[in-house]
This record gives sequence, C-alpha cells and structure tokens, in this order.
Amino acid sequence: MTLTDEIRKRSIHVDAAIDELLPITNPKELYKASRYLVDAGGKRLRPAVLILAAEAVGSDFKSVLSTAVAVELVHNFTLIHDDIMDKDDIRRGMPAVHKIWGEAGAILAGDTLYSRAFQIMSKVENEPIRILKCIDILSKTCTEICEGQWLDIEFEKRERVTECEYIEMVGKKTSVLYAAAAKIGALLGGASDEVAEALSEYGRLIGIGFQMYDDVLDMVTPQEVLGKVRGSDLMEGKHTLIVIDAFAKGVKLDIFGKGKATLEETNETVRILTECGSIDYVKNLAISYINEGKSKLDALKDCPEKEILLQIADYMITREY
Repeated sequence: MTLTDEIRKRSIHVDAAIDELLPITNPKELYKASRYLVDAGGKRLRPAVLILAAEAVGSDFKSVLSTAVAVELVHNFTLIHDDIMDKDDIRRGMPAVHKIWGEAGAILAGDTLYSRAFQIMSKVENEPIRILKCIDILSKTCTEICEGQWLDIEFEKRERVTECEYIEMVGKKTSVLYAAAAKIGALLGGASDEVAEALSEYGRLIGIGFQMYDDVLDMVTPQEVLGKVRGSDLMEGKHTLIVIDAFAKGVKLDIFGKGKATLEETNETVRILTECGSIDYVKNLAISYINEGKSKLDALKDCPEKEILLQIADYMITREY
C-alpha cells in the first residue's frame, strides 16, 4: 500500500468517529460551522501520526481512535482562529469559516472544537495515569500554540526577526501538535516514558520541517493547487524563514506587507528569492530537520508502522501542497 492508502485506511475510521463524537445537533448552525473545515477533509496527518505511534508500540487503532479525533479537532480549531486573525478568506480551496458565518460565528465554532476535544479526552478508556498525562500534554500544547500565534502576530510589527526566533515560533505554533500526537499515541499505546519522549521529538522535528517547507510551498505553488492565494504570507508581512534569510542578505522585497500583489509582482518576487538562494536554503534546512526527526524513531522496534512514520516524515518535504 502507498502512504496515501495507509493514511486513508486510518482516516476512514477517524471520519466515522467524528460523526459520532461531534454530531450536528442544536443549535445546528453552530455545529455546521464547527464541522465545516473538519468535513472538508484535510490530510488527517496528525491523527494518523497518533494512531501509528500507538500501533508501533503494540496497540491498535481502536484504543486511540477517539483521541485521534480530539487532536484533529484541536488542529481545526487553530485553523479557524488563524484565518480570522490573518484575514485569510480561503482555506482548503473554499471560503473560510468566518466568510460564511461571520467572525463571531467562527470564533464560537473554533471554541466548540477546542472544548469538545477535551471532553472527548476525558472519556478515553485507559489507565487513569496515562489519560491524565495525555490531557496535560494536550492542554500544554494548546497553550504553546497560542504563544506561537502571538509571536507570529508580534513579528509582523517588527522590521527584522532572527532565525532562532522563527524556529521558536513555528516550534510552538505548528510542530507542538505533531509532537503531542506522537507522544499521546505512544503513551496510550503503553510505551515507556523514554519511548514516548523520543516519539515526541520525532513529531516536533518533522513539524518544524513541515512548516519550513510550507513556507516554500506558499511561494512556489499555484493558487489552484495550494488552495489559497500564492505568496499570501509575504503580502501579509509574515517573517517566514525565506523572508528572514533574504533580508539578512540585503534583498529588497517590494510586496512584503503590501496586502495584495499582482501575479507579475508575485512571480518577480519568487524569481528574486530563488536567485538569492533563500528558497533553497529553507528547503535544505527543512530536510535536515526531517532527517533528525526520523533518527528519533530508532527508539522503536522495526515494524510496518515505523516504516509508515518514516514515510510521513519524508512526505513533509515532498508534498505539493
């Protein structure tokens, strides 16, 4: 089976569990808004990582399925709120939640996903000490996501941001949920704290690599493939690592923070970033993070699930969107 097949095999169960754990009840519009992005699909990478981590340490998907749903709901909660804060109108090729239900409705939809995730976690069947650890992990992760988002917004007000600051920001905003998924899956699967921590590091490192490569895709992928406006991060004045590297080289980027740009202006900016080496620099750094993350899986015994986790790491820097 291909990696897509392996993820799909597990995501089918996740989708079915979402229907059960987050039904559309009254008030219906609230739950329609809450389910909107969730039902739009997405890659289901985070729940897949959680399930595979559990399977890799000897458990099965059924024992962690509800927890995988909880992690996916947290992920979608962050997307809804991010789109409001970033004023992004498109998500997954569709109008963002706030474009349909308004900002107030979108905030409530995100809050519903957040609170339901912890309600789901509280009902997991496992050893109480492991459940408590996992709730603690997920709650700390949500706090770190907020810290990362705050830093991201704060960076937009600054002329310069360092590479270390960027890595701290994406480590909190993006990679912590991958780390949490891997660690929670391992713990609920019965792994030792040492193995669970190794899997957490795997998730953290590939999550950082994922975000770095995401920044590359934002610049080089056509809108019809990307599902949002190409170069939107640059136009919004976001200090991605590509921008940070280009500024460090003294490169001028006319559309940075401009809000909007023509296709010709975007194409010219991509050409400049390519010629100065900033896009390749970030690609190569993303690869190094992915490789380091893969090395953390040495803590696992060889098994098919370990191989799939290795493939997921590679996918982070080979995907097209």
